Amino acid sequence: MQAISTLWAWLQGSRQALVRWVLQWWRIVHLGAVILVLALSPSSYGRDRWPFLARQLYLATAPVLLWFTVLSSLLGLVLIRIVVVTAQSYGLSQYAVDMVVRVLVLELIPLGAALFVALRITIPQGTELLVLRERGAVDRLQAQGRDPMHWLVLPRALSGMFSVLMLAAVSCLVALVLAYVNIYGLTPWALATYTRVVGQVFTPVVTMIFAFKTLFFALTVALIPIASGLHDPSQAEARARSELQSLARMFLALLLIELVSLMGNYY
Repeated sequence: MQAISTLWAWLQGSRQALVRWVLQWWRIVHLGAVILVLALSPSSYGRDRWPFLARQLYLATAPVLLWFTVLSSLLGLVLIRIVVVTAQSYGLSQYAVDMVVRVLVLELIPLGAALFVALRITIPQGTELLVLRERGAVDRLQAQGRDPMHWLVLPRALSGMFSVLMLAAVSCLVALVLAYVNIYGLTPWALATYTRVVGQVFTPVVTMIFAFKTLFFALTVALIPIASGLHDPSQAEARARSELQSLARMFLALLLIELVSLMGNYY
């Protein structure tokens, strides 16, 4: 009987954990759908809301753009040099550009931008949203006849997504320039060869996968912390546990997106 009771208790606990897991992911998907509808609505960019939205976009991108670009450039230089020297030592210099573009531009920079924005921008935004909820900001906005989704959630979600896309775009362009300089030097005569090789890497399918992967990275790091800030408990101990769970969900989602993109590119 004790064994049956233990098994029953374990099944009950597993069922409750599964229900919580499904509910958490459903909240994230539902929030994503709401954000998409609001983002496509012209009323979300009215004269009274646009200044606050523009401020959030600026604060989420401008302070970190230079730092991430410099950091990714330094790491990119090391990786480019390793790839070029290795390719030359094996007599595969003609494949150096291909390897640099595939490893650095297609894979590492978008993932690095998503993680950087998550740690510096969106996770603090989720905590900020939780604090605002504790202090009654949501109730005050509703009492004033304002939609909290428009004033609190949408600007933070769009700013996190915009930051990921901007950091990834700028850093990828800088990485392509650095790769050209490291492989061919400062001469302009190899530009046609370089652009042809890069164009062979960025086929329509690879470009589409790259764009969708970066977009889903941006959605993941923007929505998961905000969903936690909207729905997770506010007690200190429960909040810390919830933040760890949110971080774990984010890493799991990023890993799945990366695996799907790798399968699409190479299988």
